[in-house]
Amino acid sequence: MKPSTQDQVIESAFGHPVRLLHQRATSGLAEPALHRVMELRAFLAVAEDHLAGIRDRVYQSTAPQRDLAELNPDDLRMDAQWMEAAVDARVGLLAALTNILTAMPAATPDRHRLRPPPPTVRPAHAANPGPVRHS
Repeated sequence: MKPSTQDQVIESAFGHPVRLLHQRATSGLAEPALHRVMELRAFLAVAEDHLAGIRDRVYQSTAPQRDLAELNPDDLRMDAQWMEAAVDARVGLLAALTNILTAMPAATPDRHRLRPPPPTVRPAHAANPGPVRHS
């Protein structure tokens, strides 16, 4: 699981580490708000990872020790377009995440508790009671 810049905010909102929240959300037992937050968090982590990769690539291609003859304007234009798309995605994801977190009810001790999964109903395996006796 990739980290995101909003992990601390999410942990504060739900009162548990992101790792546990992720497990809860992927188990299918999470409340809708947690499920949505964790989906947005996953997209945000990917967008931020791509944004960091683009930034690093631009930095390496424009490093002071590089020969100016190696600069490729087409590559830099493409990187600028990719960076713009990644920044736009990150801004949109941050806005959506903020909207969900601010719309949630105020934190209460009960809300921070991860509820155990509901008990599964298992068929009763009664022992053979023997023949029915009629009186």
